[in-house]
Amino acid sequence: MDFNDTPEEAAFRKEVRTWLDANATRKSDDKQSFRARNDDPELLQKAKEWQDKKATAGYARLTWPKEFGGRGASPILQVIYQQEESNYLVPLGFFDIGLGMCIPTMMAYATPEQLKRYVKPALHGQEVWCQLFSEPAAGSDVAGIRTKAERDGDDWIINGQKVWTSGAHYCDFGIVITRTDPNVPKHAGLTMFFLDMKSPGVEVRPIKQMSGGANFNEVFFTNVRVPDSQRLGKVGEGWKAALTTLMNERLAVGLPSGGLDIDELMELARETELEDGAAIRNQQVRSKIADWYVQQQGLKLTRYRTLTALSKGQTPGPESSIIKIVAAPKMQDMGAFAMELMGHAGIMKEDVPFAAGFQAQWIGGAGFRIAGGTDEILRNIVAERVLGLPADIRVDKDLSLIHISEPTRLLHT
Repeated sequence: MDFNDTPEEAAFRKEVRTWLDANATRKSDDKQSFRARNDDPELLQKAKEWQDKKATAGYARLTWPKEFGGRGASPILQVIYQQEESNYLVPLGFFDIGLGMCIPTMMAYATPEQLKRYVKPALHGQEVWCQLFSEPAAGSDVAGIRTKAERDGDDWIINGQKVWTSGAHYCDFGIVITRTDPNVPKHAGLTMFFLDMKSPGVEVRPIKQMSGGANFNEVFFTNVRVPDSQRLGKVGEGWKAALTTLMNERLAVGLPSGGLDIDELMELARETELEDGAAIRNQQVRSKIADWYVQQQGLKLTRYRTLTALSKGQTPGPESSIIKIVAAPKMQDMGAFAMELMGHAGIMKEDVPFAAGFQAQWIGGAGFRIAGGTDEILRNIVAERVLGLPADIRVDKDLSLIHISEPTRLLHT
């Protein structure tokens, strides 16, 4: 494969650099950075301003059709933009779920009138979206959800609880998967809706994390009324709609945003003195950094493989699951190693190199190994659907939720 830019790509890269130089600050010019603290209202406002500026210039979603604010461009141009943007100090992470998962699902199932109303405000950062899937008893097994939606004339009444909902505390809208029929096999009794997060009966409770942030939330639904016009897909076909979201999720959360990369780890190693001199000259340190560099390049090329499939009109394959299997442990390991290099400062959060970014990365990496599919689930996907190994035995696969709950009820009687 030739990784050199074509003349068209080189011209686009130059265009992007010129625009970024005029509108943002290069990382090399300032060691400060925007950290992934999405519970910071001031940072959210900066992110909205940057998103609007980017969307107005036509760089927010290059691959989207022109009628939705994109350019109808090939995925490689989106890759080039992201490569260049990564060299600048800009606030990222607030719109990954909305633009990477929710709005693409809307594009697949919403009406033209709804798309006209919701896509542009989301693209410009005026409205933020979240995804309401996981529940206390249904994380990796999305089909096991119990939040129910019951028909009431032209409306649906939703009751239940979601958990680990990223950004729900600042989001305006969300897509929610519900159970509308508990009597059929669990994958067949689901229906998806979109709703206003300020609707009566919606309660958001942030979950305080050990990193100090509070980006995840519990969301409670108490008699929340949603019109049938906000249903996405047919009644009972919510699993199909959910797969559309989950397919995009592999791209949206496959690689962490806002984390520290190899370049920053190398800078830390250059600035850190060990007993035998600069850490960057230590053989063990160099070996560690080299291993992570190789992993980083492998992740990048695997992501390009997925984007290539998209550019050909194909559906990304299950092999994209490998991205997060590698990226999440790498994120944790790099954070732990950087903290070791810092010595006693490694256990501190104030007045340490890179604004304690490595410390936050080490702590946050544990959650990243769960979000978007646990390590175990993704390994099963790769084993079964990529390598062709025998599937795990799933005794509840074709059972309704009522039948699955029956043994539990018997134990308590």
